[in-house]
Amino acid sequence: MPQDENLAAVMSSAAQDIGSFIRAQREAAQVSVRQLAEKAGVSNPYLSQIERGLRKPSADVLNQIAKALRVSAEVLYVRAGILEPSETNEVRDAIVTDTAINERQKQVLLDIYTSFCQQNEAVLAEAVSATEARGDNVTDVDEEPTTEQDKSPLEIPEVPQSITELKPPKEGHSHG
Repeated sequence: MPQDENLAAVMSSAAQDIGSFIRAQREAAQVSVRQLAEKAGVSNPYLSQIERGLRKPSADVLNQIAKALRVSAEVLYVRAGILEPSETNEVRDAIVTDTAINERQKQVLLDIYTSFCQQNEAVLAEAVSATEARGDNVTDVDEEPTTEQDKSPLEIPEVPQSITELKPPKEGHSHG
């Protein structure tokens, strides 16, 4: 049946994709197959077969490998075709795949990033509500805030370029 062959080809492709990704992560971490197998609690031959695309690991095995490599299990699940990729986000992807930081540090960064995004969404939702309450056109919300009360509390005021900008002009003297 052609449909079965198609499915087998997709499965084989997913297995090779996850295998080559695991190999690349292992090599980036400068860990041998034997060391990774030991850390992940799988046999050396089994891990080798996964890396060569001959075996497709279960979610549990992927989780063990992710912990051993100190990468996100979610990334491995997506690569293996177990999970659908979430909304693409370059910042999130960069944090999750960064090998210079550990899982705990990644989670802290992701939590901070998520809280900033949620805070900005809340400010935007508040602005939309206020705009709708005034009966204004909602499409104007994307514009820069025009009054002090419309500005986000995290916004940093513009810093003067020189001392003269700090001093108000003297009365009676006009430079014309």
